[in-house]
Amino acid sequence: MGRKVKENELTDYLKKFFGFSKFKDRQEEIIENVLEGKDTFVIMPTGGGKSLCYQMPALLSEGTAIVVSPLIALMKNQVDILRTFGTEKGIAHFLNSSLSKPQIAKVKEEVISGATKLLYVAPESLSKEANVAFFKKVNISFFAIDEVHCISEWGHDFRPEYRRLRPLIESIGRVPIIALTATATPKVQEDIIKNLEIQGAKVFKSSFNRSNLYYEVRPKVDTVKEIIRFVRQHTGKSGIIYCLSRKKVEEIASTLQVNGIKALPYHAGMDKPTRDQTQDKFLMEEVDVMVATIAFGMGIDKPDIRYVLHYDIPKSLESYYQETGRSGRDGGEGKCITYYSYDDVKKLEKFLKDKPVSEQEIGKQLIQETIAFAESSVCRRKMLLHYFGETYDTPNCGACDNCLNPKTAFEGQDDMELLLEVIKETKEKFKAKHIVDIITGNLSSSVKAYKHDKLENFGEGNDNGKEEKFWNAIVRQALVLDYVIKDIETYGVLKLSDSGRAFLKKPHSLMLTKDHDYTGDANDDEEDIVMAGAGGKGGNALDSTMYSLLKDLVKSTAAKLKLPPFVVFQETSLEEMATHYPVNIEELSKITGVGVNKAEKFGKPFVELIAKYVEDNEIERPQDIIVKSVVNKSGLKVYIIQSIDRKVNLENMARAKGLTLPALIEEIESIVSSGTKVDISYFVNEVLDKERQEEVYDYFRESESDSVEDALKELGENDYSETDLRLMRIKFIAEMGH
Repeated sequence: MGRKVKENELTDYLKKFFGFSKFKDRQEEIIENVLEGKDTFVIMPTGGGKSLCYQMPALLSEGTAIVVSPLIALMKNQVDILRTFGTEKGIAHFLNSSLSKPQIAKVKEEVISGATKLLYVAPESLSKEANVAFFKKVNISFFAIDEVHCISEWGHDFRPEYRRLRPLIESIGRVPIIALTATATPKVQEDIIKNLEIQGAKVFKSSFNRSNLYYEVRPKVDTVKEIIRFVRQHTGKSGIIYCLSRKKVEEIASTLQVNGIKALPYHAGMDKPTRDQTQDKFLMEEVDVMVATIAFGMGIDKPDIRYVLHYDIPKSLESYYQETGRSGRDGGEGKCITYYSYDDVKKLEKFLKDKPVSEQEIGKQLIQETIAFAESSVCRRKMLLHYFGETYDTPNCGACDNCLNPKTAFEGQDDMELLLEVIKETKEKFKAKHIVDIITGNLSSSVKAYKHDKLENFGEGNDNGKEEKFWNAIVRQALVLDYVIKDIETYGVLKLSDSGRAFLKKPHSLMLTKDHDYTGDANDDEEDIVMAGAGGKGGNALDSTMYSLLKDLVKSTAAKLKLPPFVVFQETSLEEMATHYPVNIEELSKITGVGVNKAEKFGKPFVELIAKYVEDNEIERPQDIIVKSVVNKSGLKVYIIQSIDRKVNLENMARAKGLTLPALIEEIESIVSSGTKVDISYFVNEVLDKERQEEVYDYFRESESDSVEDALKELGENDYSETDLRLMRIKFIAEMGH
């Protein structure tokens, strides 16, 4: 099986069919190897051109190539692209659960006829008995297994069905295999070869270095505000923001939207048509930003994504590499910013609780690698490439935060020597934590059990403030320098390398750095996001003089309009104005309780007063972002607003959400006070006649207070209930103040 390739055959075909004048990296060698009928293993980073490595040999071979892929979206994307190149629509098909029975029959008919050169299948579809019987009738040129890292439990996206591929292929008929992945550590590579039984495969491994990507890890403080500022600095450019939870995806997408950014959420909890529509809008550049869980991005052929932000740290460095690799696939700019807090690590560890012990051990180790990457002050690129078994010798990559802002180095010869000695002394049988416990003199249960507190070096490293964090940094740098090897088979046991033994025999000067300290990080999960403060006199403290001036202006404005002051702006809004100094209508609209309508209706004299005050008092007001809180960011608030638009009875609405009517009214009050207009007239008309409504309206129009208690005393508790007056207050504020 297989054939020799003629001279210039591949280059000519590349130009004719795909429109490219030359191959990338080792694509041509790989295609030749596949056409010769040999097993092939391709490890090529995202954007390197993996797809061409099986597409071209499939088009040039007799029969149909079966491409195993885990993602329906990826299959459709690839098939659509191939059909644009070829004249025959049947040149490529996919076979998965999204097809109807007549569609499946049509696909199978075209495959049997020989018209189809590539057939994409999900591993689940491949294992169905009916499909196995069908494939036995097909002239299969080779099997291409994409995203092959899914075969390994040491990978970041393990899928048990991938483990069953080898016996399935054997049952269908032995043909060559090309296995492809964009990310695989040495351990994962070994696992893939063993499981697929392709020990004789030729391995083509491209460099994992994406030189056009910039890597940075930031402390997770005021993160949403930082994200909005970053996105605004990159207006019109495409980007992805990854979050671990669906709830956080929805919240951040909503926050971006109300701050004028074209963003959409994407996660597995959304129905398929919505996900497809969202993905298409991103590809067609109708939206700039996708806020997503890791469900988004695999196989998305968008070359000009300019940034990938991680709101939460990924659960492994493979995930991080895959996700950041979606930026700058065209070789242009790609900024990769991760927000890190140790609290997020605890969340990741909680996810592992219910898994089998072996999976927990693997998961914990993958998380530890991510922590090491985040906290290390070593070149990010060097750390990342080392993880994938690649050496990066350039002293300064010039494209990561640690290289652009290097930490002061210190002489670390003695520290490295002590670490290596303790590893050697304990017979190279322990993980990093145990070794660090010995060095720092921490009498842990493990140290006591092995009587390692009796060792000569016990506690020797606990001087001059050198605590656990310091020694973790030394361990990480020992790994990057290849003095120490982490044995993955035994879940992270540290062993000395030949270089490490040489260093112990002949120690030499060694400059090391301390890790970053993120222990003071704060998270920003509050319901209302704290807005960015002004500097100088304002800071984040209330300016009492400014507040008094604003209070007077509210009273005079209200008097002119014959409205109560609280209808113009409530006190909480005035307090924010006196803290953050909004000097134009756009900034004023982002103050809690204001909104666009109120800002335009009442705002002009207020922003003029604030601007003059800022100038007269020489207040240093940085051009900082004022983040508008997402009033309706919770599903409940969205539901309430949409239900009111549809004129749903409030009592039915409350019952549907398991609320009392007063609790629902409280939610509506919150919505209205935050600047969103709702019209509940349809319901008020059911409980109060026009005459009584007018009486309450007149009361609130003339009152200086919006207190329901005061209104009850004035209007009479026998004539009105508290609910009546709360509903009328909502109606009054919505109509008069928006």
